[in-house]
Amino acid sequence: QVQLVESGGGLVQPGGSLRLSCVVSGFTLVNYAIGWFRQAPGKEREGVSCISSSGGSTAYRDSAKGRFTISRDNAKNTVYLQMNSLKPEDTAVYYCAAGYFCNWAPARYNYWGQGTQVTVSS
Repeated sequence: QVQLVESGGGLVQPGGSLRLSCVVSGFTLVNYAIGWFRQAPGKEREGVSCISSSGGSTAYRDSAKGRFTISRDNAKNTVYLQMNSLKPEDTAVYYCAAGYFCNWAPARYNYWGQGTQVTVSS
């Protein structure tokens, strides 16, 4: 059974940090790129960051560059998203997804987690 389980979300003040984790099971993580997406109420799901299957290539949306860092530990079947200098506009449900290649289109991903809420507010 394929599963992606996100954790690490929560309420944080502006300027704070969170580290999201995505633990996968039921498939071989090393064969997949992993993307982090987010969806705020009333908005479309958007890509935030992606890491290739080898970990050798990463990508970030412009608003995340310099603040977010994606990494993976294939031995632990886990992908991380370190988020620093958080802003209220980062508030959303964050999802991880597995696909064959990094892509900003959600439809390109095969498997999805259930999401974790991130709220940035004072």
